[in-house]
Amino acid sequence: MAVQRITTRNARFQQWQAHLTNRNKRQRAEEFLIQGVRPISQAVAHGWPIRTLIFDVSRPLTRWANELLRDVPAEKVAMAPELLAELGGKDEGAPELVAVARMPADELSRIEIGPDFLGVAFDRPTSPGNIGTIVRSADSFGAGGVVVTGHAADVYDPKSVRASTGSLFALPIVRVPGHREVGDWLAAARERGRPVTVVGTDERGERDVAHFDLTGPVLLAVGNETHGLSAAWRDLCDVLVRIPMTGSASSLNAASAASVVLYEAARQRATAASDD
Repeated sequence: MAVQRITTRNARFQQWQAHLTNRNKRQRAEEFLIQGVRPISQAVAHGWPIRTLIFDVSRPLTRWANELLRDVPAEKVAMAPELLAELGGKDEGAPELVAVARMPADELSRIEIGPDFLGVAFDRPTSPGNIGTIVRSADSFGAGGVVVTGHAADVYDPKSVRASTGSLFALPIVRVPGHREVGDWLAAARERGRPVTVVGTDERGERDVAHFDLTGPVLLAVGNETHGLSAAWRDLCDVLVRIPMTGSASSLNAASAASVVLYEAARQRATAASDD
């Protein structure tokens, strides 16, 4: 195993360090950092293209780390612990490993629309943590993909990657400029016999989510954390559903609302399957 060593703040280290905070540099390089045992393990398990594995040069590694370094076809870099700590996002010191992964293409065709399709579209999210949380919920409740639209926080921001706890690598996440691309994608699916219902979430929605049929092909549309769904997205929705609220809060956080509706869709589908 050929190993490069980095013990100074050279150009390569500075490039990776910039990936932590600079979205434009991540995008130009078409790569991002993965921090943490579970996210790295999930990325490898789901076949994500890992470009580089960076490990702590100063200590013996665990079996997990050694197996990755042995089995994953990626560049191997041994780094000084004080530098690796900066890339690892941990206050307590350097992690064993940090991975550098290639970004996949932002193509809606990566998300398959089948007869039981369940997907999420997040309109102009401002919080990378909310993106990661919705991705985690989408994975947990059986969704087939997540679309992030408009001028939005970055899917590959370290906060988003961490918040997804590895689910980012389990299902396709696609970024598109806006609702038009999603509308064209859905229109093409309908021409193929996949009539997807676009269900928007809104505190003043006309239907209670528990009383709306979510067992068919559904794309759940979730609005911006502050302003909700845009007018264009509202026009694209077939129905707006509300989550009943009994306390003093008037609405839920966007990620929480998405999780509730995804759970309800999963519940309805499980009930329908058991009745068959």
